[in-house]
Amino acid sequence: MTEKRPIFAVAPMIDWTDRHCRYFHRQISRQALLYTEMVVADAIIHGPRERLLGHDAAEHPLALQLGGSDPAKLAEAVKIAEPYGYDEINLNVGCPSDRVQSGTFGACLMLTPETVAECVAAMKAVATAPVTVKCRIGVDEQEPEEALPELITRVLDAGADAIWIHARKAWLKGLSPKENREIPPLDYEIVYRMKQRWPDVFIGINGGIRTLDEAAQHLAHVDGVMLGRAAYQNAAILADIDRRFFGAPAAEPDWQALCDRMMAYAERHIAGGGRLQQVARHMVGLFTGLPGARRYRQILSTDAAKNGAGPEVLAAAFAAVDFSGIEPEAVSA
Repeated sequence: MTEKRPIFAVAPMIDWTDRHCRYFHRQISRQALLYTEMVVADAIIHGPRERLLGHDAAEHPLALQLGGSDPAKLAEAVKIAEPYGYDEINLNVGCPSDRVQSGTFGACLMLTPETVAECVAAMKAVATAPVTVKCRIGVDEQEPEEALPELITRVLDAGADAIWIHARKAWLKGLSPKENREIPPLDYEIVYRMKQRWPDVFIGINGGIRTLDEAAQHLAHVDGVMLGRAAYQNAAILADIDRRFFGAPAAEPDWQALCDRMMAYAERHIAGGGRLQQVARHMVGLFTGLPGARRYRQILSTDAAKNGAGPEVLAAAFAAVDFSGIEPEAVSA
């Protein structure tokens, strides 16, 4: 993660970036760094490991995000995850949900940077993949200009390979997780200042980024950019990632090929006992703004949820979209 080529990532999102979502996103961008949902260390140690850690080989490059505050448990989780071959192990120091607060991890850890450093050191001691941290600029009444540099200093001293910064504070009391993504003001400049202070460290930015133009602007100041809901809710934005940020040749997206690949994937999933809806729910926002997108959404939202629904539902949904006369940029803007 210390290389200085630009990195574009899709953020880890609980209940969203599961293995089906990641496989779908990977069919649109070959280069974007994808993240798992946050997985709690205790769950990996005591829970269904294959369900929590298993993924398709096509998902790489792929990062595993861990939640926890016990260095020994996090180290054990990293050792258990090792055979699954993740390209990065990320520690969550930014999620403000009640669930992580009750477990005193996530954004709560901003208040105890020494604990974060101990966790990173323990993870680094057993990991072969890079170990990174994703944090906020501060929590509650913290002064970000003091809290953020202290956290970064400690985790770098502990061996962290990269820092991803969500450019908002988190308010642990009084705001819901959704409000914490929207109400605290964005402060991109402080992230830029952290990069200036640590020019040789990979520092990536997250929070409120909606378009590839905005992403490109941030990459003039930092090493990586991470989109969350914008990439999920309109996955077609990923179609221009490889050309724009990784130097791939310009090519018009082959939506029929995407449909065929997702049908084959859905068929394998259903054959293994899964349901089409588990795959299709991540695809609903793909063609936002195109003629036929409303019918596309209707088919995926209703027909895919029916008992016994098969891959042919995906074919019917794609057939509802009118691609004629549409410039490639129209679906990746």
